[in-house]
Amino acid sequence: MPLPTETLEALERAVDAGVDDVRADLEALVRIPSVSAPAFDQAHVEASASAVADLLRGAGLPQVEVLRMPGGAPAVVAHRPGPDGAPTVLLYAHHDVQPPGEGWTTEPFEPSRRGDRLFGRGAADDKAGVMAHVGALRALAAVFADAWPVGVTVFVEGEEEVGSPSFTAFLDTFGDRLRSDVVVVADSANWKVGIPALTTSLRGLVDLVVRVDVLEHAVHSGVFGGPVLDALTLLARLVATLHDEDGSVAVEGLVRGEAAPLDYSEEMFRAEAGVLDGVRLAGTGTIPDRLWMRPALSVIGIDAPTIAHSSNTIRHTAAAKLSLRLAPGQDPAAAEAALIAHLHAHAPFGARLTVTPGERGEAFLAPHDAPAMRTARAAFARAWGHPPVDMGMGGSIPFIADLLRLAPDATILVTGVEDPDSRAHGADESVHLGELRHVVVAEALLLAALGAGCAS
Repeated sequence: MPLPTETLEALERAVDAGVDDVRADLEALVRIPSVSAPAFDQAHVEASASAVADLLRGAGLPQVEVLRMPGGAPAVVAHRPGPDGAPTVLLYAHHDVQPPGEGWTTEPFEPSRRGDRLFGRGAADDKAGVMAHVGALRALAAVFADAWPVGVTVFVEGEEEVGSPSFTAFLDTFGDRLRSDVVVVADSANWKVGIPALTTSLRGLVDLVVRVDVLEHAVHSGVFGGPVLDALTLLARLVATLHDEDGSVAVEGLVRGEAAPLDYSEEMFRAEAGVLDGVRLAGTGTIPDRLWMRPALSVIGIDAPTIAHSSNTIRHTAAAKLSLRLAPGQDPAAAEAALIAHLHAHAPFGARLTVTPGERGEAFLAPHDAPAMRTARAAFARAWGHPPVDMGMGGSIPFIADLLRLAPDATILVTGVEDPDSRAHGADESVHLGELRHVVVAEALLLAALGAGCAS
């Protein structure tokens, strides 16, 4: 990188000197069950925000606030100005986590270490992102002391895992605090352990709930069964229309694209996703095409009696939540309208449908050759000893579009600490501690280089 060798080496030494503290602080954050879903105790989200604020104060940021919109979750905003003429870099992460779910082999909120991995809910998504920022800022403070090289704003939100419902209003109220020249979003993944990545595309998102009604109330399945089909059967028939015979999304009018060539084999995908032997993959095109540049539609929840609470009745109503991921270039409103039209056009046996729209999020496609992107590639190559891969991500980060509306000339760098074995949102979520160290080094180098004007 175009920084003095002694500066590069000093930053790397500073990261290594603090790596045990970064791990210990990550473990402390994981112990706070900061699930932002409304059914969970929101006092833990408050405690998590307070802990993050303390970490940022300790990392040398003099201006730290916990802010929120009415009814929203607490977000932490911290700032340290740079010298005159230096750019301002916004560092984003989130401190809320998914519900623990089932299938854990250890307690989800008691961090445990096995080999090079630290397990726990939020250990990767996204409390490791929080600690990547904290670790990098600590390294800068150790090397530069009061001669801080770059303006830094940190924004750690507390409701990302529930769709950031108050984010737009937050930007309207506090947007001036977040204006920046470069944004680092630490909520994605690397290509694999030992090979870094910059995420250059993200799919958009639409979700909704569709309810099927066939009777005014449930009736005896023996007395009335035959002439009328139960709502679950009709819901299943409706859901079955959403994909064609090869498993591609069958909703008309959705954008489909092609990804840049990348060596991502079916065997690699099957291993990383844990696909069972004999299960045929859906869709057409390359694996990157299907993961990053094509729509994907999943049923992520169904309201129906459990087997343990079932009775011999014809179910009168059933509902499913559908999650539609969108290719870059797709307008979310148009995609939502197309999905709703498809559902109504395929309502089986004249069943009554009620559709309740939910979240919308825009896709993201980054310019590949922005100056800050080049600087980031150099920082990653130095930190890992391997050049980064430019990759897409099938997931969605809808607020990026809102950030770009706030600062349309800003460069967005989507990075992350996860790897294909991290199992974010799943049981036994984990972070590879060696990768966490690489991410902290890369971010410290990036901030120093941007402050030195290396992205100009």
